[in-house]
Amino acid sequence: MKTWNVLALVLALLCVSASTEWPTHTVCKEENLEIYYKSCDPQQDFAFSIDRCSDVATHTFDIRAAMVLRQSIKELYAKLDLIINGKTVLSYSETLCGPGLSKLIFCGKKKGEHLYYEGPVTLGIKEIPQGDYTIMAKLTNEDHVTVACADFTVKNYLDY
Repeated sequence: MKTWNVLALVLALLCVSASTEWPTHTVCKEENLEIYYKSCDPQQDFAFSIDRCSDVATHTFDIRAAMVLRQSIKELYAKLDLIINGKTVLSYSETLCGPGLSKLIFCGKKKGEHLYYEGPVTLGIKEIPQGDYTIMAKLTNEDHVTVACADFTVKNYLDY
């Protein structure tokens, strides 16, 4: 009987690890604003939340994000793409960590360490675009290896 239990456990673990797609997580769901995200890294999901969705319209809001690092961060690069109707309409990239540059508190963290951020985020735009769109966000390290990756779906019908 123990052999069957072990075999069933091994098969269950193999089936779970064979999945390359993470679930879609709900960040906000209010009358005029919905935000969802899904990890696009086949090896790792992460946690992300916004304290109050209504604060997003004020352009400064509190978030929480957490993950276990699979890669060390000596250098960290961010790339964001805004996609509307399947077409990339805006791309943005920025160096977040590097020699003599340390914009984030987790610059220099090592593989296996926990990354946790809780605090304010300020958007650098006056209004969040209305409509339905996708924001693809990818963080890579100095070896061009993915540190974190997510596709955010935004449905914004707020009146400004």
